[in-house]
Amino acid sequence: MKALVLAGGVGSRLRPLTHTSPKQLLPIANKPVLFYGLESVRDAGIREVGIVIGGASAPAIRAEVGDGSAFGLAVTYLHQHEPRGLAHAVGIARDYLGADDFLMYLGDNFLFGGIGELIERFRTDRPSAQVMLTKVPDPRAFGVAELDGDGHIVGVVEKPREPRSDLAVIGVYVFSQAVHGAIARLTPSWRGELEITDAIARLIADGQPVGATVTSEYWRDTGTVGDILELNQFVLDSISTSVAGEVDAASDLSGAVIVAPGAVVTGSQIIGPVSLGPGAVVRNSRLGPYTSVGAGCTVIDSEIERSIMLPGAQIEGVVRIDHSLIGRDTRVTAADTPRFHRLVLGDHSTVQVG
Repeated sequence: MKALVLAGGVGSRLRPLTHTSPKQLLPIANKPVLFYGLESVRDAGIREVGIVIGGASAPAIRAEVGDGSAFGLAVTYLHQHEPRGLAHAVGIARDYLGADDFLMYLGDNFLFGGIGELIERFRTDRPSAQVMLTKVPDPRAFGVAELDGDGHIVGVVEKPREPRSDLAVIGVYVFSQAVHGAIARLTPSWRGELEITDAIARLIADGQPVGATVTSEYWRDTGTVGDILELNQFVLDSISTSVAGEVDAASDLSGAVIVAPGAVVTGSQIIGPVSLGPGAVVRNSRLGPYTSVGAGCTVIDSEIERSIMLPGAQIEGVVRIDHSLIGRDTRVTAADTPRFHRLVLGDHSTVQVG
C-alpha cells in the first residue's frame, strides 16, 4: 500500500500568514502539522508516499520534508498546477499509484490515535474504499455520510443544507484502484472542482462497497487560527518537561516545559505547558500556559500566553499578548499605553501596539 498526502491547498482562511508560508507547515507545538500526518503514515507501516504539492508553497514543502528519510519514508513529489479538487489530485497521481491500494491523507489535518484501525478494516473487509468519519455538531460544513445497518456508506453529500447524519468525512481514506475509474467519469462540481465525495458517491452508485470507520479520537482540520490555537493546546497537554537549553537561577519553570537546545531563559517565569524552540531567548518575561515559541524567537520584558510564535518572531516590552498567532520574523513592540492585545500577524510584519 502507498500513501498520497495532499499538501497543495492555498489556506485562504489563514491569510495573511499563508501568503508567505504553506498552511501545512504552520507549527503545532513547534512541529509543522504536516509532520504529524507523515508520522501517522509511517506508524501505520506505509513507506512509499506521494506528496501532492502546487503553487508557491511547493518549494517550502520540498525543503522541509526532503526525500522523506527523516521520517523513515520514501517521498515522491507530484505537482498539481492548480487546485482543482481532491479527486483531481488523485487523478494526477494515477501513474505513481498504479494498481496499488492507497491511503489518502489531507496534509493540513490532525488525527490523534493514528490510522491503524482504518487500514486494518480495509485489509480485512476489502471494500473499494474505506472512509474515516467522525461526529460533528454542525455537519453542514463537511462532506456528510449516511450509513446502512451494516456500517457501509450508502450516501455522501458535500456540505448539505439538510444533513441526513452527523457523520463528517474528515480527510483520511483508503482506496482500491476502483476509484480511478470513478474519478475518470466525474464532472466538476459547482465549485469548479472534482470532488472526492462525488467519486465515493460514484462507487456507491456502481454497487461498489464503501466501508466506514467512525472515530471518536480528537481531530482537527487546521483551516482557521482558532483551529490552530486549539490544536496547539491539545498537543501541548501531552508534553513532558525537557530542558536541554539554559535556564538561570532567577527563572521559575512550573508545569511541563520544553526548552530546546540553544534556547536561553533568564529572569523569567514560565508556566507550562510551554514549548521553546532551538535558539529561542526569553528574558525578564512571563510565558503563560499553552504557548509555543519557535526557533530563534525573542521575548523580552513581555507577557504572552495561549499563543504561537513562528520562527524568528520578536516581542519586546508588551504587557500582554493572548490567543495570538505571530508570523515568522515579525516584530511586536510596545506603544505608550499598554493594554490587552489579540493579534494575527503575517510574516515579516512590524507592529507597534498600545
